[in-house]
Amino acid sequence: MSLFDWDFSPPTPSDMGDHDVPAASTRMAGRRVALMVTGGIAAMKTPELARGLRRHGAHVVAFVSDDALRYVAREALEWATCGPVVSNLTWAAEHLSDGAPFDAYLVAPATHNTIAKMAYGIGDTVVTSALISALGRMEQGRAKVLVAPTMHGTMHNAQLLDNARRLAAQGVRLITPRDAFGKHNLPDTETLCTAVGRALSQSSLHGRRIMVTAGPTPVPIDGVRRIVNRFRGRLGAQVAEELTWRGADAELLLGDGAWRPRAPMRLTIARTYDDYRDMVVARAQSGLFAGVFSAGVADYRPAKAVVGKITSGQAQLPLMLEPTEKVIDLAMAADPAMHCVAFKYLEGVSEDELIRIAAKRLDRAGLVVATRGEDTRGTDQRALFVRRDGVTPVPDKRAIAVAIADHLEDLADRAVSQDRGHIAAQ
Repeated sequence: MSLFDWDFSPPTPSDMGDHDVPAASTRMAGRRVALMVTGGIAAMKTPELARGLRRHGAHVVAFVSDDALRYVAREALEWATCGPVVSNLTWAAEHLSDGAPFDAYLVAPATHNTIAKMAYGIGDTVVTSALISALGRMEQGRAKVLVAPTMHGTMHNAQLLDNARRLAAQGVRLITPRDAFGKHNLPDTETLCTAVGRALSQSSLHGRRIMVTAGPTPVPIDGVRRIVNRFRGRLGAQVAEELTWRGADAELLLGDGAWRPRAPMRLTIARTYDDYRDMVVARAQSGLFAGVFSAGVADYRPAKAVVGKITSGQAQLPLMLEPTEKVIDLAMAADPAMHCVAFKYLEGVSEDELIRIAAKRLDRAGLVVATRGEDTRGTDQRALFVRRDGVTPVPDKRAIAVAIADHLEDLADRAVSQDRGHIAAQ
């Protein structure tokens, strides 16, 4: 039977109801999001966007214009949000949301017309009327307003830019469109969800530059072959994702391997160990709040790589290897003020021995994430957090990512408190 031919098997049983969504995170739990749908063709994608926001815990209410209902069915949005769609101004004043205020307003898609009306306070539909109130709540510090511009490239003109800059100056967050086929397209659902989560984040990491390294750092043997380890950077990607959601200016510096993260984040690929070393040092020299060094850095490299391709079929191929530089030490020398999270991976040792060896790195790092091969379960991993004040076990990669972000957030909180103390002393 072909891969494409149904064998008439029933679906796998599930406890999920028809309106339920699989939970991706609880990052927006308890948050109310108004999804403002305007009359662009991208409105057809908004039911999936509503469910995406719900996957992260948000309660979503859709406001739609008459033009939007030409491109998306009311019933589809009601199914996706589990509630009635607001499409008219009524005596209940839904556009003011006094009884149940929203934490964020996401205009997606945002047409050229809607952006212009927002900029000049025109409220001639339920969506634009609600947005007038939303901007007022934003100015009072009670809500965030985000706009996802979508339109044909010919509509990217001086009026659009003037209006967008006017809104940005007020505090509206304009989400970078997806650039394709000469148009400003609606970004993918996860990018939009992350943008809302970043806007709502009250973390002290907001805006702080943090580098996360992950994955292997290949060393060339010749122009074709290279030595590489089995690490692929999934844990580092989860750390970078968590920091991104909290509002940090986080970059994942990923060694070249077979895997790429799907979550939206700033991503740079290091093709070789030398590229990795140079990038890390350059980032440190430019000034970082923190560096999270989870990469599986090569310990050895060929003393001399061969130009071109070594001829195949040789009975033996001796390789003379030499130690590589300790990149984490180079980074710390480049920026001694950078907070450092180091990693130590060992196999065939006891936990006590792992802790003893990991603790040696506390001379430069405030936290060492220590792991053993014996504690690996498929793609998941248990870890021990080694600090000067003790050791804490952490059960899995998701918890490790959250705990690292919490550690860095605590350092940022202390920095803010110290700055306030210095100001008060003056």
